[in-house]
Amino acid sequence: MTDSLNSSNSSAHLAEAVHTAVAALRPYLNIHFSMRLWDGSIVQLGKDVIPGLLLTINEPGVLPSLLRLPTLDRLIRHYAHGHIDIEGGTIVDIGMPFAVDKTAQRQLRKMSKLAAVKALWPILKAPGIPPDKTRGFGADADGKRRQTADNKRFIGFHYDVGNDFYNLFLDPEMQYSCAYFPEPETDLDAAQAAKIEITCRKLRLKPGDRLLDIGCGWGGLLCHAVMHHGAIGHGVTLSEEQLAFAKAKAERLGLSGRLTFELIDYRNLTGSFDKIVSVGMYEHIGLDNIPAYFNKVRSLLAENGLFLNHAISRRAKRRKFRLIKRPEQRALQKYIFPGGELDDIGHTISEMERAGFEVHDVENWRPHYEKTTRIWCERLTARRAEAEALAGPELYRLWVAYLGGCALTFHRRSARIYQTVAGKSAKGTPPVPLSRADLYR
Repeated sequence: MTDSLNSSNSSAHLAEAVHTAVAALRPYLNIHFSMRLWDGSIVQLGKDVIPGLLLTINEPGVLPSLLRLPTLDRLIRHYAHGHIDIEGGTIVDIGMPFAVDKTAQRQLRKMSKLAAVKALWPILKAPGIPPDKTRGFGADADGKRRQTADNKRFIGFHYDVGNDFYNLFLDPEMQYSCAYFPEPETDLDAAQAAKIEITCRKLRLKPGDRLLDIGCGWGGLLCHAVMHHGAIGHGVTLSEEQLAFAKAKAERLGLSGRLTFELIDYRNLTGSFDKIVSVGMYEHIGLDNIPAYFNKVRSLLAENGLFLNHAISRRAKRRKFRLIKRPEQRALQKYIFPGGELDDIGHTISEMERAGFEVHDVENWRPHYEKTTRIWCERLTARRAEAEALAGPELYRLWVAYLGGCALTFHRRSARIYQTVAGKSAKGTPPVPLSRADLYR
C-alpha cells in the first residue's frame, strides 16, 4: 500500500512538474498539438494548437526517459509498446509542420540553455522507464554480410506479416508501391490503376510480349498487362504469402495459361524476355549488388527490349564517402526493411550505363509517393482494431509509424522515387518513339 501511494504521489508530482515546465517553455514553443498526460490532464504545447490533436503520454516515466536519451530508436520503442499514442489524427498530422518548417527549432533556441535546464530539471531527475526491446531484425539488419539465401529471409520479415493485414490499407489490386495521381482529386484506388497502366505504356507492351516482373508482389501489374495488353507474363517473388495470393488470383481470372509465378531469387533466373519491370524491388538488393543486378537483368532482356526500374531514391551525398547513416535509415532497416539500402538516381543511371543499357526516360514521382504513403497511414489508422487483431498492437504501431514516417520523408525531400526506362543497346534505332505524348493521353 505504501509503495502504491508513493508511486501515485510521484506520478502526480511529475505531472505537476510537466505543467510547470511547459508554462515556462511555452513562449518559446511553436508546437501545433497538445499533450495528454497519464493523469488525463491536457498540456497545451504551443500558442495556437489544432483542437483535438493530442500526443498522449501513457506512462509517467516516458518523458524522463526521452529527455535523458532523445534518440529515434528509443522513441520508436516507446511508441511500439503503447507508452506513447496519438489522438485526433495520425503521425503525419503530428510531424508534417516540422518536416520542412524549422520555425519551432529557431524559436526554442531563443531560450537560454540554463533556463531550459532549470525548467526541465524536475522531469530529468524523475524515474524513467526503459523502452523494452520490440520486434526488430537484429544485428544484420543492414544486410552487409548477406548471402543469396538471406534475401528470402529479409523479404519474409516484411512481406509475410499476412495478406489480410496489407489488405486493410492497400487498393483492390494490392499495389504496395507508389501510386500515380493524374489529378489532385484522384482517389488511391484509381491512382494505383493509373500507375499500372502508365507503367505498361512506358514498356510499350504489345500482344505476345514476354514480360518478366522481378519482385511481382501480389501480381496486380502482371494480371493487368496480360488482360489489357496481351502480354505473356512471368512473375518472381521471395514472399510465400505473395506467391500464394498471385497464383490464386491468376487462376481466378482465367490467366493461368498466359501467366506464371515463381518463388525464386532473381539471380537464379534464366530465359529471355521482351520486357522486364521491377517495381519497389531495387531497394532490397543492397548497394554492393547493384552492378550484378543490372548485368543479370540485361542478360535476361531480349534485343531491342525495354526495362523499367521503379525505385525509391535518396539524395546524392555531398561527400562521396560518408559512413554515418541517418537515424531513420537505421530504424527502417532494424524494424521494417532489413537489408534495404537506397541508391541515388545519379548512381543508378551510371550503373545502368556501365551494364550496357541506354537510358531513355527518368521521371520523378516523389509527390505521388508522399500522397500514397499518407493515405496508407490514414487507412491503417482508421482500421486500427482490425490491424491489432490480425498482427498485434506492436506490429500495427510499427507499420503506422513507418508509413507516416515515409510520408514525412518524401515531403521534406529526404527521399525521392523515380521510374527509369532503359533499352538494352545504344546502337541503332531505339525501341521508343520520338515523342512520349501518348503516355499521358
